[in-house]
Amino acid sequence: MTDPGRRRHPALLPIAALLVLLAAFASLGFGAVSIAPARVIAALTGQGDWIARTIVIDLRVPRMVVGLLVGAMLGLAGAVLQGYLRNPLAEPSVLGASNAAALGAVAALYFGLSEAHVVVLPLLAIAGSLGSLLLLFTLAGRSDSSLTMILAGIAVSTLTGAGISLALNLSPNPFAAMEIMNWLLGSIENRSVEHIWIALPCILIGMALLLVDGHALDALSLGDDAARSLGFDLRMTRLRILLGTAIGVGGAVAVSGAIGFVGLIVPHIVRPLTDRTPSAILLPSMIGGAALLTFADVLVRLVPTTNELKLGVVTAFLGVPVFLVHLLRERRLW
Repeated sequence: MTDPGRRRHPALLPIAALLVLLAAFASLGFGAVSIAPARVIAALTGQGDWIARTIVIDLRVPRMVVGLLVGAMLGLAGAVLQGYLRNPLAEPSVLGASNAAALGAVAALYFGLSEAHVVVLPLLAIAGSLGSLLLLFTLAGRSDSSLTMILAGIAVSTLTGAGISLALNLSPNPFAAMEIMNWLLGSIENRSVEHIWIALPCILIGMALLLVDGHALDALSLGDDAARSLGFDLRMTRLRILLGTAIGVGGAVAVSGAIGFVGLIVPHIVRPLTDRTPSAILLPSMIGGAALLTFADVLVRLVPTTNELKLGVVTAFLGVPVFLVHLLRERRLW
């Protein structure tokens, strides 16, 4: 077994934790109205002027917490899926979880159900993610092959993507289509404490399920047969990973919209600072995902535009260099 103390660079986790703290504090201080650090601290401690307290406590703290939760979930899910599928470009959308959650939310917007109560849209997003899990199991059958899971995930993702396109095509008016598009672009703007309580249980359950199988992921890097010979139950491993991804990502997408590429970017940033075993990157990817998404959310507030940029647009641009690096690496191998 690898010495746990040598699996990661000793500074990796402290630096990742420091980045999370910096991102959280920046999220509280920057926005349409910038607030000095001293005023932020005073507002957090219940002192200072009421304007700063209102902005920080009522508006920015929920947004910051949602950003940290969603980023941590997406970063962890990406690291787990890259290890399980042995695919460096894997992320939650590979299994169709993100698209299915988005389809559930789009259905709430399309049929006007989201106007009934604020929890209806997130609940349908989570239901869509769990529905994709059932469909994935049906398509994959009893196979433990990662290739079968990827192909089944592509089928689920394509099907749910077609459903989203159909809803946009048949939207009853341009305002409904615009609302759907805005949600699909992803954002954590105007989030409240209610959104935190909606996402938190799903994200905690998802994280707990995904963090269990670190050693199984290490064994799978040697191949399915080697993992079985070491005593790992691959079917139970698959069940936990799929449930964790569906529940956790469903809860995250439910409150943030469709935000991609975080699960792709973070593991690749973290991996060079570890021994490259899948289990070694899980915790750093979770912390790094929280920092990356929160910093990206600060960036969308600072860019001078008429309308605030959507978070999903920024993370998509951040994902492009990762694809290019892998493209160039593969070209050298041809």
